[in-house]
Amino acid sequence: MSSISRMAGGDAGFLYMETPSTHMHTLKIAVLEPSSDNTFERLIEMMTERLRLLPPMRRRVVPVPFALHHPVLVTQRQIDPARHFFRHDIGGAGTMRDLERLIGEICSTPLDRSVPLWELHLCEGLADGKVAIVGKIHHAMADGLAANAMLANVMDVSSTDLRTSVRTEATEGVDDPSRSLLVRHALRDGARQLLDFPRLVASTVRRLAAVVRYRRRMDGSVPLPVKDAPRTSFNRPLTPRRSFATVTMPLADLKRVRAVHADIEGLTLNDVVLAVTSGALRRWLDLHDEHPRSSLTAGVPVGLDAADIEPRLIGNNVSNLFTTLATDIDDPAARLQEISTTTRHAKAISHRLGAALMEWSQFTPPAPFAALVRAYSRLRGARLHASAFNVIVSNVPGPRERVKIAGAQLADVFSVGPLTEGIGLNVTVWSYVDRMNFSLLTCPDLLPDVEVLASFFPDALAELLGEPEPDEAAEAVPEGQARQDQHDRHDQHGDHPHGDQESA
Repeated sequence: MSSISRMAGGDAGFLYMETPSTHMHTLKIAVLEPSSDNTFERLIEMMTERLRLLPPMRRRVVPVPFALHHPVLVTQRQIDPARHFFRHDIGGAGTMRDLERLIGEICSTPLDRSVPLWELHLCEGLADGKVAIVGKIHHAMADGLAANAMLANVMDVSSTDLRTSVRTEATEGVDDPSRSLLVRHALRDGARQLLDFPRLVASTVRRLAAVVRYRRRMDGSVPLPVKDAPRTSFNRPLTPRRSFATVTMPLADLKRVRAVHADIEGLTLNDVVLAVTSGALRRWLDLHDEHPRSSLTAGVPVGLDAADIEPRLIGNNVSNLFTTLATDIDDPAARLQEISTTTRHAKAISHRLGAALMEWSQFTPPAPFAALVRAYSRLRGARLHASAFNVIVSNVPGPRERVKIAGAQLADVFSVGPLTEGIGLNVTVWSYVDRMNFSLLTCPDLLPDVEVLASFFPDALAELLGEPEPDEAAEAVPEGQARQDQHDRHDQHGDHPHGDQESA
């Protein structure tokens, strides 16, 4: 990769979408077993050694004068550890809930754009001697699939499929380009881009026509953004604050839901994830006496990379499909059926649209778009209309076997993407060995009790399995204790690799 490269419009869009209350970074959390290697100095040493395997961690965003085009990425000669590595002490008796609170604080501040857009936070002081490494990287630099590939490049493992992503980068750092060079290249690239405009228009017309034809003949319906999303308390203007919670459940139990509901044709693991999220949200809405006029809807990121290409280590290549969570259906089997049917149609529509939105983002005018987003946020525009959808739900397959990072055993891995204006809840799922790790990110000024919502996920899974639910009275349990016990139980899982996990 060149030392200087133009950002794609889709990547740069995540920069333009950032405001004082909307932080567009993602989090990757690695919980490590006790080890003599779990030191701050060793973390810096290990990551510095592997920077050549992590292209986004050497790239700095350089804006173009007068915002004539999207910014460029410049490879830095050196990384200043003081700007990227941070240390936290939870106190020596820290619980998982204490770690989650700290992660919420880490997520509540934006990244510094004067350096490459990432941070690593070493969180020490957990009661069991474990430590957590919280990676914070801007969405403009990597989507979930690219972040997954980068994670593989810092793992010590011999056989996991993720190791196919390892590659080196020999590019040396360079000085920042001059203003005149940035302007000349922006004008040149803009002129070349205009040549592609007729092809993009024709392609988009064909794709839209295919979508219209499909919608006319499909049995059922797929929710439309804004039109079909009901208002809820967590679909309002964001504030800068973030809160975070996790819940871990056996992968085998989620797969068992498919066996219990074998009569649902084409039922996928992702459908089960959506149904579990739906069941948890139904309980939370009941607890808060919220009764939306219709079912909640979900935006589901969909990777557009071909399955047979080399994994990416940088950038974004995703679309979004819109589906129902069927929260207005009481019967769990009927709810799962509705989710599965609707999501199947949503995938078909997303396939027909392809990368149209990503391609059109190349023509986004940087200055006007960023100014419009900032004005919308400042004026709290999200209060004036329904959100595009109610909640973000993402599902990314993680390592299939137990792995190490810098010699320390990886006990668990969690991930979560950003919130967007008007959408105050993100549920991101990463698998690890034989478990499914759900991470919930919220704005506490919209959804103040994320740990209570997280506690409802096992209940929702039990409901789908037709089994007695765990204790339902979350408020009767000391704060964090029930979920800490759950983490302790699932930390005892064995080393059995799981099978394929469907991509969203």
